[in-house]
Amino acid sequence: MPEIPAVSRRLLLGGALATGAMAAGVGAAHAAPADPALPLPAHSPRRGNSQKSMVNVPFDVHETVRVGLIGIGNRGSGMGEGWSAVPGCRVTAVCDIRANRAKSLADRLVAAGRPRPAEYGGTADAYAKMLRRDDIDLVYIATPWEFHYEQGKAALEAGKHVVVELPIATELDELWDLVDTSERTRRHLLLAENCSYGRNELAMLKMAHDGMFGDVTNGHGGYLHDLRELLFSDTYYTDSWRRLWHTRSTASFYPMHGLAPIAAAMDINRGDRMTVLRATATEPKGLADYRERFIDRSHPSWKETYVNGDLVTCLIDTAKGRVIRAEHDVSSPRPYSRINSLAGSRGIFEDYAGTSSTGGRIYVEPDHGGHSWRDFDAYRKEFDHWLWKKIGDDAANNGGHGGMDYVLQWRTVQLMRAGLVPDIDVYDSAAWCSPVPLSVKSLAAGGRPVAVPDFTRGSWVNLRMGLDSRESSMPPVA
Repeated sequence: MPEIPAVSRRLLLGGALATGAMAAGVGAAHAAPADPALPLPAHSPRRGNSQKSMVNVPFDVHETVRVGLIGIGNRGSGMGEGWSAVPGCRVTAVCDIRANRAKSLADRLVAAGRPRPAEYGGTADAYAKMLRRDDIDLVYIATPWEFHYEQGKAALEAGKHVVVELPIATELDELWDLVDTSERTRRHLLLAENCSYGRNELAMLKMAHDGMFGDVTNGHGGYLHDLRELLFSDTYYTDSWRRLWHTRSTASFYPMHGLAPIAAAMDINRGDRMTVLRATATEPKGLADYRERFIDRSHPSWKETYVNGDLVTCLIDTAKGRVIRAEHDVSSPRPYSRINSLAGSRGIFEDYAGTSSTGGRIYVEPDHGGHSWRDFDAYRKEFDHWLWKKIGDDAANNGGHGGMDYVLQWRTVQLMRAGLVPDIDVYDSAAWCSPVPLSVKSLAAGGRPVAVPDFTRGSWVNLRMGLDSRESSMPPVA
């Protein structure tokens, strides 16, 4: 088993204080009113002399994008095959501390007619050896959360661009360090936020930017996924890494899937920014209840105490007076939902609520009236993003999660091969992941608001393109 990095005192402190508050009858469901004082400040370090902003910095042109993978578990294994299916992309190296996983993926790539990648594994530092290779342009990281920061920074320092699964880091100083390292090395690091490329999410984005909702005032997203069976599985999450996070801290561990699409529709970091966050958490009941009913007393989980609230909610204010509600709940019995709702002065869209094939419903003036929802089908067809029109069929055949995995991979490779500016940059990635440590800080202070750092250091005021990109083509493969 790899040595797990020590969990910081700040994360543990957040769990201890929040648990103590609940024991005293001050849980999130009965949270004390937020302190009326100014939000707790955010540290914003000055940019170093060797750093320059990565805003609007294009990739260098790559004839072929050569990818190295770190982490070949449930997520990394499937994504490895996805990268290899993108035109002009080659997986050149694969790494996992369990060497058999790297070999298994390499075998499958060869069976699919791809060149065999180099294999690394067997030790905790095997990835560092892989990063010394000169035939890797992009590193994809899909290891447990506690390794993302260390491995992402190492890849930047090795001169590689980096795509990191959620979150890119779990602490504010780590997020800042990744921003600074990206600026210093002139390499991009971006969050592998596949939900930002979801078909409904991108159509909602286009509608918002076309003014269909009027002045956008609020949005609601989240990650509501009953993971209890998987969390207690002895095989799904290696060494139970994900369940163990629920014993360490009270935090919104994974709100990015719902937050990122709403932030994009609101032009966060592109004309607006998140300024203040306040968090609440219900008491931790779900995992202990599931264990009581379904898990044998001999299971190692019976030695664990769960401290993270079942439902952690973050309310986030923006500089333009908008409000975002981001939720996280993987411990309760419920159907899957990312919520994905956006509202403004002229209408509203809600996902995971309709009866149509898209799963969405809508109400916008002047098209609708009578206080009755309408199906989203016609609007998604009208506002379908060019990426889905161009590669939707390929996405359905090559990617998981309804095809949005492949759309993210195809678009990343296309951006690098064409020398374009990334849709998602290090500043978006840091902002979208900042609710993880900020929720700890807010909950430890009884729900008090905390300031959200400006990772762009002022560049957020400028409108610029992002996921609402202009149509372009994949360069031909020689």
